[in-house]
Amino acid sequence: MNDPSDGAAPSDDEISAFQVATRDLIDVAVRSVEVVAPGLSLPQFRLMLVLDDLGVTPSTKLARELAVSPSSVTRMADRLVTAGHVNRERDGEKRSIVALALSPLGVKTVRDVLSWRHVELARILRALDPADRAVTTRALAAFHAAAASRPEHSHLGWLPL
Repeated sequence: MNDPSDGAAPSDDEISAFQVATRDLIDVAVRSVEVVAPGLSLPQFRLMLVLDDLGVTPSTKLARELAVSPSSVTRMADRLVTAGHVNRERDGEKRSIVALALSPLGVKTVRDVLSWRHVELARILRALDPADRAVTTRALAAFHAAAASRPEHSHLGWLPL
């Protein structure tokens, strides 16, 4: 097995394969939102995923987690509140702090989108030979570990998509 510290640069073919895989996985993510929650944008769904992970969260913290401006979170939250996916809550001690939380509809939407992705990924993976699936799973775990070790990696440990 190659030592990852040996400095061997990845080949163009290796990089190209990961670029194609990135597009394929993003396609599944985008289609899941389009199919399950038409009218919901991917940035709005990302905000919902963070809320699902963190629970009731001040909008300023959401902005940091999503690496967007607080005004962007406010605009997205306005649309999500209007659509019934998110609720606004005031901090009991500091009334000026606005926190956001998923509504029951928001929780259901997140669950339904993730369920659709699960089914779609299972359909795609069924087309692979079981041995190829096993190798791919190990390679993706190693890729994730390498990506997660970068200092610019998301505070959540993953970039919500």
